[in-house]
Amino acid sequence: MKKESLTQRLVADENGRLDRFLHAHLGGSRNQVEQLIKKGFVKVGGKVVTKAGYRLVASDEVEYTIIQPKESRRSEVDFEVPVIYEDDDILIVNKPSGVVVHPAPSVKEATLVDWLKAKGVSLSTISGEERHGIVHRLDKETSGAMVVAKNNRSHERLSAQLQDKSMGRYYIAVIDYPLKESTTVEGAIGRNRANRLKMAVTEGGRAARTRFEKLLSGSRDNFELVAAKLYTGRTHQIRVHLASLGRHIVGDGLYGFKSGKGKIERILLHAYVLYLKHPTSGETVRFVADIPESMKTAVESSFEKEKLDEVLDPCALLRRFDDDCERMRPKERSAADAEGEKRSAES
Repeated sequence: MKKESLTQRLVADENGRLDRFLHAHLGGSRNQVEQLIKKGFVKVGGKVVTKAGYRLVASDEVEYTIIQPKESRRSEVDFEVPVIYEDDDILIVNKPSGVVVHPAPSVKEATLVDWLKAKGVSLSTISGEERHGIVHRLDKETSGAMVVAKNNRSHERLSAQLQDKSMGRYYIAVIDYPLKESTTVEGAIGRNRANRLKMAVTEGGRAARTRFEKLLSGSRDNFELVAAKLYTGRTHQIRVHLASLGRHIVGDGLYGFKSGKGKIERILLHAYVLYLKHPTSGETVRFVADIPESMKTAVESSFEKEKLDEVLDPCALLRRFDDDCERMRPKERSAADAEGEKRSAES
């Protein structure tokens, strides 16, 4: 496939590290910025610099080049994604389990980015062609709330929120054996040396912290419904930290769940509540991603419906983490509402 390049120039306004300067301007992940530097696509004062920690001096001219495919990859999109909320700056979606967020060399099927492009959604471009609009990710097997940036200004502001922790998510999961108590796990996470598909709590890994809250005991088996809040964003973090406690998410065979009778169709992990500061208004808002049918059936068969409704009330869940629900004004709209508005506008 033919490729084209996009070159931009910036001027440093203060002394500091090159990678931090670029991350502040480009957003995306720190790893993306590091790769851009290491691959020789960044110049300072006209000379290529390949060290992420290179020290900039105020007024240094920084030039970076992003190589983009000239033609978008073509993958048939055969799924739908529920829309929770949309305005001129952001799109909040409820990503289905089984959908990869963005293209990669190892990904053959259509992704969330492909779906966004097929729908003609306006997207930010600072993360490169294959990651248009993507501010943060969810694992392929995990469903739930994600924010998509529709312009570069929103992308930059949302990326900053990931760093200062003013954006975050509360997850719910069904685990195979109850926790002894609600707890916070702190354990550095790195690649599992015995299985490259897995991560593990390991020396030399990246610092990671997760809070787990017990929600509801199962009416059968030993299952328990728990909520989790991430204070860092490492790959497979919830799954790895649960495994370190000898617990596993139901359906997660990679990390040790052993199913009994019957087949669990998916990992029972869902990003339930997303909160952030709106990139234009600055208002703190929250969004709730309904539990999808692929998970709902399994959950309702394991826990009492009346108690489920009580523990899954968004404000009740946030208060378990001592977070102030009242300061987060809900902005909730179902996909059905969005489609209805669209049809009304067209008629």
